[in-house]
Amino acid sequence: MYAIEVQHLSKSIDGSPILNNICMKVKKGEIYGFMGANGAGKTSLMKILYHIMVPDFGTVHLLGQRIKKGKNPIFSHIGSIIENPVFYNHLSAYENLKLHCEYMGADKKYCTLSNIEETLSLLGLSETGNKAVGKFSLGMKQRLALARAFLTRPELLILDEPINGLDPQGIIEVREILQHINQDYHTSILISSHILDELSKVADTIGIIEHGTMLAEISMNDIHAKGISLENYYLNLLQKG
Repeated sequence: MYAIEVQHLSKSIDGSPILNNICMKVKKGEIYGFMGANGAGKTSLMKILYHIMVPDFGTVHLLGQRIKKGKNPIFSHIGSIIENPVFYNHLSAYENLKLHCEYMGADKKYCTLSNIEETLSLLGLSETGNKAVGKFSLGMKQRLALARAFLTRPELLILDEPINGLDPQGIIEVREILQHINQDYHTSILISSHILDELSKVADTIGIIEHGTMLAEISMNDIHAKGISLENYYLNLLQKG
């Protein structure tokens, strides 16, 4: 079973196509790196996956279930970061996660003090205490966004540019956290980024989108077998296109 399966998906806004006949398959249990330049269509596709935006054509299946109009119970098994995460800046990390858990109607076991503290510890935020989120650094806010996405131990994470704006140490920390979540909790992860070097270190499979068109889906093992870097593979692909 695929964690994500997209078939022939297209979307236009005001008559301008932003996604063109997209097909994507994310295997269950893998980390899938979704790459492309800013404006290539990464965020738009992720919005459609999470039903924030509705496609003109095509189908989306998440964890084996088709996403359709109305309620989609499968979203209770999915965590996400779409665009810039928003928090109550006057509240602490714990208070933000507690409110999120209650608002989402999550199982009470995830709203407990022990689970929230365990999640904050996993993301390196156990020492924040009563510090207001408004006083957090960008890196801390990104980790808190990951904590919120992972709070209910979802089977699938959809992460839009989670390392955007982080310093090199912050990028390394997020990479290690994602690898831990993937390997120890068997969580499937779709992560978008335009930072090629980082995707090559964390992803099992790469999907490359350009001007709303999926140019390629390829495993990192196949790229390594070609004896080239992800950057060179990407540049060669653009030249051919």
